[in-house]
Amino acid sequence: MNVRQLEAFDAFMTTGSTTRASAELKISQPMVSRLLGQLEENVGFPLFLRKRNQLAPTPEAVLFHAKVSRSLAAFQDLEQEARSISNRQVGRIIVAAQPVYLDTFLLDVVARYKQQHPDVAVKVIDAGLEDLLRMFHDGSCDLGVGITLDASPYGASLLPLGKCAAVCLVPKTHRLAEAKRVKLDDISKEVFVELAIGSPLRTRVDYMMQSAGGQRKIAAEARTNRAVHGLVRRGVGIAIVDPLTSLLSINDDVVALPIEPRIEWEMAVFQHDDRPLSRIESAFVDTIRTEAEQLQEKGVLS
Repeated sequence: MNVRQLEAFDAFMTTGSTTRASAELKISQPMVSRLLGQLEENVGFPLFLRKRNQLAPTPEAVLFHAKVSRSLAAFQDLEQEARSISNRQVGRIIVAAQPVYLDTFLLDVVARYKQQHPDVAVKVIDAGLEDLLRMFHDGSCDLGVGITLDASPYGASLLPLGKCAAVCLVPKTHRLAEAKRVKLDDISKEVFVELAIGSPLRTRVDYMMQSAGGQRKIAAEARTNRAVHGLVRRGVGIAIVDPLTSLLSINDDVVALPIEPRIEWEMAVFQHDDRPLSRIESAFVDTIRTEAEQLQEKGVLS
């Protein structure tokens, strides 16, 4: 049996005649009769009593129709689902991102994406770089946003979004707040708020400071750039952070200053290298790229 036969049967059972069924299906009456005859042969039991060239459903046909009507409704739902997927309207995306990106521009990405794809569920997960790579390795996320590195051993490929240069955060009341830029040598004696040990940026700053012969005084440590920003804002110390952290400032309460020498890295979208992006994933990546372009226009990325 096929769907067209079942549709003819449903139309006949609903309207009570082959003539009305043909009008509903917009096919000829002989075609309806042919489809009903084919269906009866396929099911293996009588569906109709034939009297004076008219069809009357058997009790078995009535029972069978209840199942057919439910199956056709489910099939119509499948057709609608397929159309929605084709139009990038439904589905689910799981995105893992390093906290600084989730705290800042990714919120705008999700909001913009949901306006265009309201029926796509988006789950964003706060993940350090090691956790992000692990999630790609075990397949528990679809996309990721983090700093670039060799991610191929974890089954991920990278789409660079732009170059980041670390900035120095100081409270607006700090003596350096009016400076155009700061040198690492000039701030080596300052009190710092730092990311926790193990952070790629923390590791790099520690190395550069030690190479310069400086021993920093660290007043406090925190896991996320948001927490570091909050501590700087409260006057606990200054900090060297991802440039996107400056987007957290309220009423210019914290000033972000360029650093010399520059401490740079690239931000990228992580995607699985063993399968192509789905349509909804591709649309999400396009939204990320649009937002990254706006960050470049603002000078946050280069």
